[in-house]
Amino acid sequence: MKDNFTRIVEFVRSLYPEDDFIPLHVPRFLGNERKYVMDAIDSTFVSSVGEYVNRFEQMMQQITGAKYAIATVNGTSALHIALLLAGVKNGDEVLTQPLTFVATCNAIAYCNAKPVFVDVDRDTMGLSPDKLKSFLESYAEMRAGKCVNRMTGNHITACLPMHTFGHPCRIDELLDVCKKFNIALVEDAAESLGSYYKARHTGTFGLLGILSFNGNKIATAGGGGVIITDNSDLGKKAKHLTTTAKVPHPYEFVHSEIGYNYRMPNLNAALICAQLEQLDAYLADKRKTAECYKKFFAGMADVNFIAEPENSRSNYWLNAILTGSLEERDKLLKATNDNGVMTRPIWKLMNKVEMFKDCLCGDLVNAEWLEARVVNLPSSVRI
Repeated sequence: MKDNFTRIVEFVRSLYPEDDFIPLHVPRFLGNERKYVMDAIDSTFVSSVGEYVNRFEQMMQQITGAKYAIATVNGTSALHIALLLAGVKNGDEVLTQPLTFVATCNAIAYCNAKPVFVDVDRDTMGLSPDKLKSFLESYAEMRAGKCVNRMTGNHITACLPMHTFGHPCRIDELLDVCKKFNIALVEDAAESLGSYYKARHTGTFGLLGILSFNGNKIATAGGGGVIITDNSDLGKKAKHLTTTAKVPHPYEFVHSEIGYNYRMPNLNAALICAQLEQLDAYLADKRKTAECYKKFFAGMADVNFIAEPENSRSNYWLNAILTGSLEERDKLLKATNDNGVMTRPIWKLMNKVEMFKDCLCGDLVNAEWLEARVVNLPSSVRI
């Protein structure tokens, strides 16, 4: 009788029969990618000005429903600018989750601010509204209209939840808590292109949101990110700051403040425009793959497939399962990778990473439980 590890390897191979080695997530170029990139080259507009940059921003407005979309060179730069626009300053604190990719916390550090780690919910793997409320009631007080951490004396300026693997967190409840304490909500929606919570695209609930188009995302620009917002002043400021804060002039170089060279090049924008034309097909394909995994693991003891949370429609960027224990997780990781099927554990908690190990933490019992059990499975769009 075959063991579960062998069954898993064989099943994944049945989903991706064309690959000897099955990676976690690779891009698919099935449409106008080559045509648009060559068109950008022929135009000679290959840097941060060009038709495709503008087209990309318009497409993101249409896809997300946001009034403003500002193209950036990657998701981390988008996060950095979004936090600055939300008012995060030197010495401030930003509430976020420990279960996230390091870019979330790096962007906070770029602002010379400090992350404060609050626990996640097990079903969404995203920041918990109940834990956030409990933390603030225990540690925060209002002084002159600003939220202050009683323990440190620092301003708590922003809250930065992340939609893990494309599964929306309870973003409306988080927003309610943040409003009560006058904290700006910025959404790290890097992984959730095409995901919806209560029929509304992720990234559009907060003051600002960001998405990523890295090479491992559903739709890729090679690199690339975007800031989205409904606030016209913030939208204009985002574009200004990401283009070195250059004031328009026919020939003079005038810069009004410290800015950032974060604008997406037209070459990358050409690639992502072609990718976004196929987004609906990609999302439909990924839902079919998720259903295959869900059905397969329904008959396997001690392994649970992570399905989209209540009130959500997930993009299923990376499919994931819960094993019974840390020991079982590690056995599965070794068995699959040894047999040419790439699987990965969830990230090490950010409060355990060297740069952030001294940051303030709440009770992280759910994040620790997930860290010991989550395994990501191959999730590429199937050809």
